[in-house]
Amino acid sequence: MARRNSAVKRDVLADPIYKSKVLAKLINQVMESGKKGLAQRIAYEALDIVREKMGMEAIEVFAAAVENVKPVLETKSRRVGGATYQVPMEIRPERRQTLAIRWMVANARKRTGERGMAAKLAGEIMDAFNNTGASIKKRDEMHRMAEANKAFAHFKW
Repeated sequence: MARRNSAVKRDVLADPIYKSKVLAKLINQVMESGKKGLAQRIAYEALDIVREKMGMEAIEVFAAAVENVKPVLETKSRRVGGATYQVPMEIRPERRQTLAIRWMVANARKRTGERGMAAKLAGEIMDAFNNTGASIKKRDEMHRMAEANKAFAHFKW
């Protein structure tokens, strides 16, 4: 933990087309090596694919998908008297959103069967919207871990 000043939270500028900060965060997560234009093209293409396949407003599908993936609890390691316990803790709202977006992009990158990152990201968004897929599995696994270690909740700090 930093002994000096705490880190300042920087606000992300909303994306140019949908005026959504959550989508801007997705674009930043997709971005590699500072290639923001390419990341924007991938994200917008993915949303176009979602709109075509689902027949719904793409930004609403994306928002619902992120909401479905957001975890509520996580476990943090806490050392007490020589033993390390996995202590379940509630997650702050900003971190929930960050984890959800990070998992969706990471699982989209791992997907096979689809060609191109836009198709993979679209598939992951649609899976998350339908409460299926790797991101939802990751969230459930995290909740299961927190539930299993509920006995150590009194070690919270």
